[in-house]
Amino acid sequence: MAKIKAKILMDPERPKVAPTDVKDVLERYSFEVTSRSPDIGVVVGGDGVFGFYGRTESIPLLFVGVRSEQATGSKAFLAEAYYDELPVALEKIRNGEYGVVEQRRLEVSRDGKKMGDVFTDVYLERGSESNSLRYGLQVKGKGISFTESAIGDGVVVCTAAGSTGYFSYPDKISLGDWLEPSRFTTLTENEVGVCHIVPTFTKRENEREHPLRYILPWETEVEIRLHRPADARLYGVVEDRGGLKIEAKDVIKIGPSANMTSVIKV
Repeated sequence: MAKIKAKILMDPERPKVAPTDVKDVLERYSFEVTSRSPDIGVVVGGDGVFGFYGRTESIPLLFVGVRSEQATGSKAFLAEAYYDELPVALEKIRNGEYGVVEQRRLEVSRDGKKMGDVFTDVYLERGSESNSLRYGLQVKGKGISFTESAIGDGVVVCTAAGSTGYFSYPDKISLGDWLEPSRFTTLTENEVGVCHIVPTFTKRENEREHPLRYILPWETEVEIRLHRPADARLYGVVEDRGGLKIEAKDVIKIGPSANMTSVIKV
């Protein structure tokens, strides 16, 4: 029987496990480790790493989390298995006891030029040289259309895969001392989430609503513009950890992508 070709995908700067250790485990379970025409990708890390490879890779991906004793360590909500469980997951894959689920991505453009896809979330946030951002959203979709303005730290737009991230922060606040992931607001594959980040004010035009967070149908398009110049950064579609600087003249559009992320389920 031919060996399954597996590509190891990790944070190149801050891997949570030595790549050689991951390679040893894969080879021990009769996987061929290669970057040339791989059958699957084994992504070892946290949700940030999962989000990056989830939007940049087209092969089926197995998300593998790493347990951390640190309170602020990675929570890896998207992990299908943890690193200590990797041998069991590999045996199931080798024996054909797994499935592949196609999950939707969002497409992000700036000033009409496509920047890339998003598997989890994309967010506009104030940088270190700025006070609160003043920005507006235009939302258009089937049976839905509105404009709203906000003052705050920024705004996040997410997929179902990203709904346990920034989008869930109001749940974390309301639950107080007990952060229970099972009680976070999550999305289906047919929904898009929008959440203002620590706003001091929001207002939906011609309505009485002052929204903090809401869910939209999948086909909806969200357009974001700054109302005045600020140190604003866009995260989620660039590799730079400092984000992409956004000017007041820029128009950010977020909508459905034609591409999908293939996720291995064991």
